[in-house]
Amino acid sequence: MIMRSSIAILVFACAVWGAAAAAAAAAAATDARRRSAQADYIDELYGTEDLYARVSDNVLEDARLDVPDLIRKYNYPVEQHFVTTPDGYILEMHRIPHGRDANNRPEEGKPVAFVMHGLLSSSADWVLLGPGCALAYILAEQGFDVWMGNARGNYYSRRHRSLNPDSIRNTKFWDFSWDEIGHFDLPAMIDYTLAATGKSKLHYVGHSQGTTAFFVMASLRPEYNEKIVAMQALAPVAFMQYNKNLLFNTMAPFARNINKLASTIGVGEVLPNNNLMTWAGQSVCMDEVVFQPLCTNMLFLMAGWSEGQHNATMFPVKLGHTPAGAAVRQLAHYGQSIHENEFRRYDHGSRQNRNLYGSRTPPSYNLKRITTPVFLHYSDNDSFADTRDVRRLYEELGAAVGLFRVQLSTFSHLDFMWGIDAKTLVWDRMINLMWATEALEGNAQSIE
Repeated sequence: MIMRSSIAILVFACAVWGAAAAAAAAAAATDARRRSAQADYIDELYGTEDLYARVSDNVLEDARLDVPDLIRKYNYPVEQHFVTTPDGYILEMHRIPHGRDANNRPEEGKPVAFVMHGLLSSSADWVLLGPGCALAYILAEQGFDVWMGNARGNYYSRRHRSLNPDSIRNTKFWDFSWDEIGHFDLPAMIDYTLAATGKSKLHYVGHSQGTTAFFVMASLRPEYNEKIVAMQALAPVAFMQYNKNLLFNTMAPFARNINKLASTIGVGEVLPNNNLMTWAGQSVCMDEVVFQPLCTNMLFLMAGWSEGQHNATMFPVKLGHTPAGAAVRQLAHYGQSIHENEFRRYDHGSRQNRNLYGSRTPPSYNLKRITTPVFLHYSDNDSFADTRDVRRLYEELGAAVGLFRVQLSTFSHLDFMWGIDAKTLVWDRMINLMWATEALEGNAQSIE
């Protein structure tokens, strides 16, 4: 128990360190041009002659560019859109309206694909591998109008009408978990996307927390089921009884206390930038060769490593954009899910629970209210979305119409975004399902 407590405290200390450094950096910033979430880290880590010589200029440029500039670099059309949620968060979305090589005209009537990132991530997840390899480009070339969301609190949605994300005295900006992302962010972005495109429905593609937030939205606000053609869930996360992730399992028993402690000392954000990895890169990775494998694996600490699916050449690009920040409460909510073995709303404590929910304990999300056709894509080597938990989700989802296991035993959580074989193992089938459900939707509308 002492060891588990120490690890939990260490994890929390890293969050405090990252948040404090981010606030200081924000206050000292003078360059008005935005770069990638971890551009400064890339400059520090690869600024040494020894490392810089091993990485191409093209890779380093991709690591430093923000998402819109990264898309422009490869001659794809890109648009930035902003939407304000009912509770004041200003969210940034990125759109690729059509392809570059095929389907390269801004035709009306294209089906819309709304793609949502996971925990500590951003819209960068869907473009950083480049044309032909990243999902957003592939969807655009396949004929979809691609919209990429950014949840409140990440690098691209770190704004509010009145709250300051960098304030230490007032951390109210960070008083949210993925419950609010599902209840407020997704509906706001979906409504905006449909209004901008003139469509009545869109396709939803989510990864990890992007699936969790969808289940929240579709259960708490069931009217949004009518706005989704179908939902493609990559590495779906709801129930977490069999979660094998060391970091989250260690944190789970202390989830509520960690969040309370963070708020008390003025910290609401976790991993806003990669200060810990910067320190490791400069102080550990360069000193002893024996530690270099540990450094290489740091990005995969939370989600597990997949042998053969990681493109080492692109590692600097991944480090340049990830992590993109999150609220401590987002991690705490997952910790509660593990500890209680339930998919339910955030536990604020019995007194506040009564005020918010009318009961001492938070209610479970009613998955039976979800009527959108849901396709679950999972893998055996996913430490965050265990196969047994995914099967339980499939059984409890009345709208689950497909359960697809990746045919590679080593395929892991991050491989659904970045795997070398993600296209052939997951995305090709997923896109075929999207077109099939689009055709069914068109036939249904014709009959009506």
